[in-house]
Amino acid sequence: MPDKPVRGPASYFPSIEKTYGRPIAEWQDIVRQNYPAKHMKLVAVLKNEHGMGHGHANAIVAYTLKQDKDA
Repeated sequence: MPDKPVRGPASYFPSIEKTYGRPIAEWQDIVRQNYPAKHMKLVAVLKNEHGMGHGHANAIVAYTLKQDKDA
């Protein structure tokens, strides 16, 4: 049975790793180091301090917040 295509924020992960040269786990660590903060503040950290584009930053933050909420 073929695998279902990755959807949602995780669909950006291969591009993020290729573009910025770091694994997603490292980006998630950066997000978590800036807790507690609201979604857009966390996006701003990735954009302003690490030069990440808005879509990529938003995908990492959304995925990380959901993962931590569901844990």
